[in-house]
Amino acid sequence: MSLKIKIGTRDSQLAMWQATTVQSQLQALGYNTELLPVKSQGDLNLTEPLYEMGITGIFTKTLDVSLVKGVIDIAVHSLKDVPTQLPKGMVQAAVLERASQKDIIVYKSNFNPDEVMTIATGSLRRKAQWLDMYGHHNVVDLRGNVNSRLSKLHANKEWNAAIFAKAGLDRIGLLSQLKGNYGFEYSDLDSFIPAPAQGAMMVAAMGNNTAVLEAMAHLNHAPTQLCVDIERKFLRELEGGCTAPIGAIAQIYEDTLHFKGCLLSIDGKERLEVQKRVPLLELQDDRGLAFAQSQAQKILTQGGKALMASIKEELDK
Repeated sequence: MSLKIKIGTRDSQLAMWQATTVQSQLQALGYNTELLPVKSQGDLNLTEPLYEMGITGIFTKTLDVSLVKGVIDIAVHSLKDVPTQLPKGMVQAAVLERASQKDIIVYKSNFNPDEVMTIATGSLRRKAQWLDMYGHHNVVDLRGNVNSRLSKLHANKEWNAAIFAKAGLDRIGLLSQLKGNYGFEYSDLDSFIPAPAQGAMMVAAMGNNTAVLEAMAHLNHAPTQLCVDIERKFLRELEGGCTAPIGAIAQIYEDTLHFKGCLLSIDGKERLEVQKRVPLLELQDDRGLAFAQSQAQKILTQGGKALMASIKEELDK
């Protein structure tokens, strides 16, 4: 095919894995592709402020700018990192089939949850859900890409464990190497409600790029798209632009969608949760989004509105 699709990616190991996965799928369909690791935001010659383009995501800004400017044709993201409001003119062109949505606890040999432990995570949601179970633990901030976070956990003798997305470690082969490389063990956190869209990859494109959108349609996994669209609508309805400990998971079993959603206080002492099963036939057209909105409204009317206000106040201090 004459169309060449320029694929934008950051240069971390996980970001490159995601981009090359999309690239290989496109090439298998006969498309020409070019992988373009995008320079940092400061290296780009911007002619207008980011806010005027509607660009807000901490982890997606660099690629979003390149996409809006036409430097790349598509951007590949971990969907859980993508703001629920996309920049002007940008669309969700494809959602790939989801990997594991689970969180895991990666821990050292001295890990004993009954004792006072120090757990590392940069996620408010993970912090809150962990403290909901183990209020006597200390939770400290941990940021960086997957590799650097593992290295920080290994180097810091005072830390006992850290929480990760299972899919991220598995995709780049680190899950099976935790014990050999670091002496770590891990366990699935089955009681955790994951971040909305955790484990899913999304391809973003400009809405007026018809040829690229047609190509991306071949990569879209409709069941995953339905689930993550519901999760992200639930998130958007709750957050109102404020970061908060919010979890959501939608899963399809036969002809039924199973949904769970939660909102917690940052210290984990307050938890609001909804669960509902609904036949897929009732979610056709845009009714899935209406369903997600109704579940978020349940949270808000059962104390969630006041809880969100207190979270915003705490984060603004």
